[in-house]
Amino acid sequence: MITLHPIEGIPLVKAGDDVCGLILQASRERSFVFERGDVLVITQKIVSKADGLFVDLATVRPGARAQEIAAIHGGDPRYIEVILGESASVVVVRPNLLITQHVSGAVMANAGVDRSNVESPSGQEIVIVLPRDPDAAACHLLEAFRARLGFEIAIVLSDSWGRPWRLGTTGGALGAAGIATLRDLRGMPDLFGAPLRHSMQAVGDELAAAANLVMGQAAEAVPAVVVRGFAFEGGDAGARALQRPREQDVFR
Repeated sequence: MITLHPIEGIPLVKAGDDVCGLILQASRERSFVFERGDVLVITQKIVSKADGLFVDLATVRPGARAQEIAAIHGGDPRYIEVILGESASVVVVRPNLLITQHVSGAVMANAGVDRSNVESPSGQEIVIVLPRDPDAAACHLLEAFRARLGFEIAIVLSDSWGRPWRLGTTGGALGAAGIATLRDLRGMPDLFGAPLRHSMQAVGDELAAAANLVMGQAAEAVPAVVVRGFAFEGGDAGARALQRPREQDVFR
């Protein structure tokens, strides 16, 4: 049986904080004990906060490209400039919509640059950006948990994403470590013995989406969830394995 266990009581994370230590302390205070084979899903936002990935818009000077996009998009040119700085390419620009490919390869709105759930001192406009290498960030956390727990778990860094053709957001795997995020089912028999031809299961995204039901997206303040009872395969390809290669992308 797969169960979800929210790690509640984690304080607001500040730059320089030890994310692993905060999660383990909160789990101990609530008598939750990690087990071998757990999958720990952590919202990327607390990782970005701990890494100090904040940008004060007052310090940003938008360039010509940001001004051009802002004229179409309708947003603050400084905000657009930050997005461009975190992007490898621009995919779509429309009024109130900017889709880019983040430098990590993930395609998303605004390169993941976010204003929500970010504390801004009076008079400041602070945004937060994603880790530039989310898989490396997940690996760093996995090493910290291995050292303190003494056994293997897996880490998924989650973010909330929109999807083409569907309304609403869902959790997705931005980074991962210690787990194969893509399960290749091709060649396995279906119910009637016929081999599957195209099926590949996005395990990382499914785990992130399940955890997102418990995390919430507003004031719930649950940035970490343990998924227990899921039999996963180890792997070191990270969440990058979930990214569709450009040559297979029929929409760009």
